[in-house]
Amino acid sequence: MIYTVLGIIGAIIGGLTARKRGGNRMDIAQYAASFGIAFALLGVVITVLLDRWLTAA
Repeated sequence: MIYTVLGIIGAIIGGLTARKRGGNRMDIAQYAASFGIAFALLGVVITVLLDRWLTAA
């Protein structure tokens, strides 16, 4: 669940960043995809760490 939320947040941030820099539709799509993937990967790492930390207790 964490990775999904972070992926969506990353896509929104990426799209807004590209729009602010004056990108066209393809630039916005590329930034949204790359930021979404990066944030989702961060969410997977956080999920795994939380799972290990909570099951160790």
